[in-house]
Amino acid sequence: MIDTDDAAISADVFAQDWTALPFGLPPWDAVRAADFRAAFAAAIEDHAAEVERIASDAAAPDFANVIGALERSGRRLGRLASAFWTLAGTCSDEDIRAVEREIAPKLARHSASVWMDSRLAGRAAKIDEGGLDEEEARVLKLYRDGFLRSGAMLSGAPRARMAEIAAELAELGAAFGQNVLADEAAWGLEITDEAELEGCPGFLRQAAARAAKDRGKAGWVITLSRSLVDPFLTFSARRDLREKAWRAWTARGTGAPVFTEATDNRPLIARILKLRSEKARLLGFRTFADFKLKPQMAGSPENVRDLLDRVRGPALARAAEEEAELRALAAELDGLDDFQPWDWRYYAEILRKRRHDLDEAEIKPYLPLGRIREAAFDTATRLFGLSFEAVEGAAMHHPSAEAFAVRRGDKAVGTFIMDPFARSSKRSGAWMSALTSQEALGNEDIRPVVINVMNFAEAPEGEETLLTLDDARTLFHEFGHALHGLMSDVKHPFVSGTSVARDFVELPSQIFERWLLTPQILSAHARHVETGEPIPAELAERVRGAENFGQGFATCEYLASAYVDLEAHLLEAGALEGFDAQVFEAEVLDRIGMPAAIRSRHAAPHFLHVFSGDGYSAGYYSYLWAEVMDADAFRAFEEAGDVFDADVAGRFAGAVLTAGGRQDPAEAYRAFRGRDPEPKALLEARGLVPA
Repeated sequence: MIDTDDAAISADVFAQDWTALPFGLPPWDAVRAADFRAAFAAAIEDHAAEVERIASDAAAPDFANVIGALERSGRRLGRLASAFWTLAGTCSDEDIRAVEREIAPKLARHSASVWMDSRLAGRAAKIDEGGLDEEEARVLKLYRDGFLRSGAMLSGAPRARMAEIAAELAELGAAFGQNVLADEAAWGLEITDEAELEGCPGFLRQAAARAAKDRGKAGWVITLSRSLVDPFLTFSARRDLREKAWRAWTARGTGAPVFTEATDNRPLIARILKLRSEKARLLGFRTFADFKLKPQMAGSPENVRDLLDRVRGPALARAAEEEAELRALAAELDGLDDFQPWDWRYYAEILRKRRHDLDEAEIKPYLPLGRIREAAFDTATRLFGLSFEAVEGAAMHHPSAEAFAVRRGDKAVGTFIMDPFARSSKRSGAWMSALTSQEALGNEDIRPVVINVMNFAEAPEGEETLLTLDDARTLFHEFGHALHGLMSDVKHPFVSGTSVARDFVELPSQIFERWLLTPQILSAHARHVETGEPIPAELAERVRGAENFGQGFATCEYLASAYVDLEAHLLEAGALEGFDAQVFEAEVLDRIGMPAAIRSRHAAPHFLHVFSGDGYSAGYYSYLWAEVMDADAFRAFEEAGDVFDADVAGRFAGAVLTAGGRQDPAEAYRAFRGRDPEPKALLEARGLVPA
């Protein structure tokens, strides 16, 4: 264990350089929500002054006095914002939410003022590219593109309107996320009669009991955390309760009757889409999808739709086969003739048990959280030579979060934080973010601090949390993102870590999932929580044999969300009058032939990826785009005869993990694989076509 030095913590928590503190961790124990307003005001003022000096510099513009200076500016504001958004996403309360509602539009206005500064854009345009190295040339191009795409060349009313749009979108995104969080915190299926838990295995009962205790309730509570509601829909023999849980789960963000009109996100979606459409038109694009996709690997909505369409046919065919089998099973077992969405997971689990002699209750004892985390660490050690050591005594943003010092040999790589458990103050889902990004400008060597946030159902006090197989994949997925941030080795923060094209950023996370079920990792780390015995070889084979079970459902559920996202952002102004997100979504799903028993993985009113911020807007397809690459990339390891082949791992690290956004993503992939990815690898990996 590693000790931190509390004496190094200054009283002025917001002004100090956190990267100089032990392991680069913010002094969370000195942070108070009430102090953020003044801290943000001071940090924004400081950054604005830095930008003004750069923009008004009388010296001839060059890379150092424009781009280099911008790269060094705003560090205080960046540290503050990363700490605040971590709290807002993981430990939200009314004080934090109030600050978020107030500060989000202010930060958006400030960011717009920087990126729309025509003086900065003009100086960047005049920089001589001669003598720049590869990374500097790439950073300069990205800055120039950023100024253009932000409207720096606009003037008059359009310029002012762009700033207004940015501020309002930030405000709406914050409200959207808070509404979903409020719905998830407000609803719970309270169970006091144990008979109502029929079919629910012990791990689910324990997690529901813990959720009840956390909410001050007796008995058991099924919350809308995916780690609780998903297994309840999978195992509960009470069809009436499955329906209640499913309807609440899918109704988040829709207001009444399940929730309240105060958290109805549908009007917000309509407004967000209108503003995004207006922004695109101001910048000369027909639709927001055209605007958003131009700098991505996909390049255009047509290319995205082509990929989705290529996968849709095989996925729908497989889903139809699966549904026919499940309907027959439901009729056989329960005389059911009205198969519904809340029945799919339940009968699929029964069918999986029949076909593969496998169920989650049998697997979970071999997937304790601690061991699966160690499995992820071990995978990174075998592939990239990293080591992980727990940091003792570090003040964390929440008691259940843990920090680890990451090294390669004697060299410090960075700090990794894991915050694993669901709670009512935490946004749903799983994600990685950087509290500090790696950079190496001049003689500096700033090491990254990255955090993985998950929402696993915590075991009762004194017991170890067990993961589902899907949970374990999520842990590996997010850790792949963490490695992308930790292993970054660039000079400029603008291209550090995960600062890459949206449809490239999922490659490291998705390929990392593939090592979870390898014999080397599963046999070493999947050990019974009580006996410590390794997972039996025949059980491990059954797990791998069932890997593609239900891929029709899983692929269609994902495609539904991806199509809705794309089609909504292809709408022009006239089509957005009187827009109703739920009606639109139903029309899209009907048009693409989605079975009635399969709904979107993320229905529009709670589609946080797309509407709580700009990150995945018109970009949810990127998981599938990246999966084409990760399926093809993993074959390079298989073709080498060893999934831990040092040469292949080194090439992947050099071209992808350490390089950040230093080069065009298509070039980065070719640098690793020697060619473009083969799309057929995706369909084969999902078992949708024969290998």
